[in-house]
Amino acid sequence: MKYNTKTAEEKMQKSVNAYESNLSTIRASQANTAIVSKVTFEYYGAPTRLVDMASVAVTDPKTLTITPYDRSTLKAMVKALLASDIGITPADDGSVIRLVFPPLTEEHRKSLAKQIQKMGEEARVAIRNIRRDANDDIKKQKKEGLMTEDEQKAGEKSVQDLTDRFVKMIDDITSKKEKEILKL
Repeated sequence: MKYNTKTAEEKMQKSVNAYESNLSTIRASQANTAIVSKVTFEYYGAPTRLVDMASVAVTDPKTLTITPYDRSTLKAMVKALLASDIGITPADDGSVIRLVFPPLTEEHRKSLAKQIQKMGEEARVAIRNIRRDANDDIKKQKKEGLMTEDEQKAGEKSVQDLTDRFVKMIDDITSKKEKEILKL
């Protein structure tokens, strides 16, 4: 019986997607709507995502504007933005919130690059954990007599090939994001 790597592949792809999603929230010096995607505030006693209650737009490369659908939520949104870790002080004129992105200092770029490296390593560890689980499953099937030793070795090799492919994907994404941050 040949080992089916489909489940491991799907899990690895989800790890890559989660990593890319996390990277999109890192603030480069350019305005990006993804930066506020995880900001939440209290709306009628329930935590609500800012992007669900406002129109978020990039007006120029350095400015993000947030227009609440309900103007009574403006103060709560400003408070949530100040409490978040985006590192930009919001300016509101009573109807629109503006986030002006300052240029990054060399020191901040280097710390962002380190943060990206750390996130990349966490993503690689997640991929390796999926490999370990798949290999454990293969060994279990071998022990139960569901596959031969040759099938076990072939299964472990296909899982390793899959792991190598996804780790390379993570490395490529990390390298691209680092270059983007450092060249700004």
